[in-house]
Formats: sequence, structure tokens, C-alpha cells
Amino acid sequence: MILPVYSAAEDRYTNGMEYARCGRSGIDFPKVILGLWQNFGDTAPLARSRDMLHYAFDHGICSFDLANNYGPSFGSAEETFGRIMAKSFAPYRDELFITSKAGYDMWPGPYGCWGSRKYLFGSLEQSLKRMNLDYVDCFYSHRFDPRTPIEETLQALVDIVRQGKARYAGISNWPTEQYVAGAKYLADRDVPCLVYQGRLNIFDREPITTGLLDATQANGSGFVAFSPLAQGVLTNKYLHGVPADCRATDTKTIQGDRLSAETLARVARLNDIAASRGQSLAQMALSWVLAQQGVTSVIIGSRTVEQLADSIGCLHNLTFTPDELAAIDHA
Repeated sequence: MILPVYSAAEDRYTNGMEYARCGRSGIDFPKVILGLWQNFGDTAPLARSRDMLHYAFDHGICSFDLANNYGPSFGSAEETFGRIMAKSFAPYRDELFITSKAGYDMWPGPYGCWGSRKYLFGSLEQSLKRMNLDYVDCFYSHRFDPRTPIEETLQALVDIVRQGKARYAGISNWPTEQYVAGAKYLADRDVPCLVYQGRLNIFDREPITTGLLDATQANGSGFVAFSPLAQGVLTNKYLHGVPADCRATDTKTIQGDRLSAETLARVARLNDIAASRGQSLAQMALSWVLAQQGVTSVIIGSRTVEQLADSIGCLHNLTFTPDELAAIDHA
């Protein structure tokens, strides 16, 4: 059987997705962004990846978040996206906001990670080939490199934008002090930092407690939260214990102490609060992140269309009463 040519839903921008302005820019992000970190590599069926990407775009998710080493294996998530880009999304390229990053391990040797100009340029050129793109909409430095002069990393981002390989520059996982210095460097060269991407969820509130979220607002950067579900901990997956075949058994993704008896008891209490709001635990966890002042969007990583649909449902209830917020803090 030959699959029909993909045609995006005509109501994709009016069927429930909400959008938010990203910092001081002309860009609106969908409040829910689909990330391709874990579930879109060459170990995943192409048909499943295709169905999730189609469903996302049909429901207003016009932003897809990638990085050079997403998979597994490294680069394979971008390859998967590139196949679907060429087959399905090519007519919609100007509607899409596609991001990629470089900073973590990608290939052997001294130029295969961190923040040198050689690595950043080489990585992006490889990423563009894998994704069948002429440019990405935003290219991030994926982590701060303490051994490379900060000016080298930042000037690489400036030149990448000026050469048209990316429309905007972003920063991810940088400490607050270095982010502030980086945002100033970029702004002084008329390539402002569009967005900061950092970890934020009910359990992990470091961007709030360290002042990072305040700093992004002050410097005109949007804030996009990754791991809003604490890598699946803030879902119904563990309400009845840890399944033997789940990815929590992989210490590379979830540390064992994240699934301690105490943590699972907290998850159960949070689930009760979510139920009282008419939400799944995942929906409430996403709503909580989106309710934080300065947060533009959340990045979700789904294994199935059903999980994706549930996550998008968080948009039906984005407000919290003071009592609900206090109960979440207490839990």
C-alpha cells in the first residue's frame, strides 16, 4: 500500500494550541514544543515517528526541537526528521520553527564536543544535511565550555546567524552568570539571544531559585523548559511502582534516587491534586511549568500519539488557585 501524500490539517492553528511571544522578538512559540531527544532515533519505527510528527503539526505544534546527538544513535533523530521533512513537511517549511544544538559528545577526538568554533560549525553543517534543511530557525550552544574562550563560542553563533545557517541564536544549560555575559555579547553584535533552554519541573526549580528565569526576562530571552515531566516521573507511569521494562532502569536517563519510595509517594500526592483539577498528572505538571512567570514553552518527548495528545491537553487548564499551588509545594 502506498501512503497518501501528507496534507496538514486546515484547522491546525485554531484547534486548541496556544502561542506565546518568545522574549523581545518577533517569534511566537507554541506553548507545547515536540522534542526528539529519546524516541525518534534509529531504534524507533519510522512510522511511529512520522505519525507523532504529523499529529503534532496537525494540532498546532509548529516547532520541533532537536540536537546533533539525539537518537539513539547519535544523529539518528535528525536523520528521522530529515526523512519526514522531505516527504511530508517540505511544503510547510516556512511555517515550521526547527531548532538544533551542539555541545555534547558527537564524534571522537578533541573537536567532537564542547564549544569550539570548529565543532559548532562542523556539527551544524552535518545537522543540516541530516535534516534536509538549508538552515535551522535557531541554533543553540548546548552547554557552557569552561576551557574555550567564551568569545569564541559566542562569535561562532554570531557568524552562523550572519551566514544564514540559522535565523536566531540560543543558549542552553549555561550557568546564570555565563548566560548573562553571553546575552550581552550577542546583543552587542545585533544577534540577540532569542531563547534560553533549561530544565524546569515541579521537582527541579533551579532556574527559579537561582534567578536564571529572572535573568532571561531581563535580557529579553524567552525561556523554554525541557524535562517538564522529570523524564516521565511526573506521569502516571510510576503510580503503581516501577515497571521492569521501562527506561527508568537505564541509569543514563533517570537516576535511581529519582524513583525512591519517598519520590513515588510525592508523585501519588501530586496525582491526587491533578485529579481534583480534572487533569492527568502529566497535564498538571506541564501546566505548572507554563504558569511560571517568564516561561515561554515546554518541550515534551512522547513515545506515542496518545501520550502526545494527553500532553497537549494541559492547555485546557493553565491557571492555579493559591491553595492548589500551596498543595503542590507541600507535596
